[in-house]
Amino acid sequence: MPFASPLFAYLCLAGAMLTVGSTVVAGKLIGHALPPFTATALRFALALPCLALLMRWRGVRIARPDRHDALLLIVQALVGSAGYTVLLLWGLRLSAGADAGVMIGSLPAMAALMAVLVLREPLTRGLVTGVLLATLGVWLVARAAPPQASVGHALVLAAVACEAVFILLNKRLHQPLPALAQATAMTALGLLWTLPGLWWESGAWLHATDLGPALAAVLFYALVPTVLGFWLWYVGAAQVPAARAALFTALAPAAAVLLSALLLDETISAGQWSGLALVMLALPWRGSAQPRHQEA
Repeated sequence: MPFASPLFAYLCLAGAMLTVGSTVVAGKLIGHALPPFTATALRFALALPCLALLMRWRGVRIARPDRHDALLLIVQALVGSAGYTVLLLWGLRLSAGADAGVMIGSLPAMAALMAVLVLREPLTRGLVTGVLLATLGVWLVARAAPPQASVGHALVLAAVACEAVFILLNKRLHQPLPALAQATAMTALGLLWTLPGLWWESGAWLHATDLGPALAAVLFYALVPTVLGFWLWYVGAAQVPAARAALFTALAPAAAVLLSALLLDETISAGQWSGLALVMLALPWRGSAQPRHQEA
């Protein structure tokens, strides 16, 4: 199969979204034994050398940003790298993996709505349709879940909001970084942001037993979604129009729900299937906001 072909690009994009969906399964396994700051710091520490090697291989360098961009990058790492992962892992402790997968799928609609409210981007009929569909999908999932899952849902949606803020901040950069450089910078800065939390949580897990599955899940999260998933998206998106590549993001929530059923043995309810369908239908209407896939 030729590597510079639309079919190969589509397979790369689909594979990237499969790795995004797999983060829900990994997050559930991690949450059983490791606290969120610790798991997030380990994820970044494992992924950073791999991304740095990719940069060296591709000859990519991080240009010195001006003061405005440097501040934005630091804040982006706080909300989009550290904040997103910590809140997602915390939320997965308290909610079903399938629920989280559907809610993560609402990211493009939430980011587009924030762009309208904060950046004064035009409010189109398509955007309104996408936001309403995504909101209804999330509501159906929350309605079908037990009451005790509401805190977990709130944390997952807070993680999605952090990612949406990242996307908005990216629009304000004077000189956006190349994708690989930004992924590496966010991983490095995210690691720095999580170190205080790692120290604070150290007493909660250093003497824990049966850490094997959780540590294996962290290693998977670092190498597969963070590094391999980014690389697959990077290769695929370079060969097809951005609008067509964005359509593949609909596969992420579907993969999360299916993997939760297959690997976590979750029973998917009618409300979850309906919510998933609505969130996936919302994606073509979501406007121009592009989700980020390095931090899946």
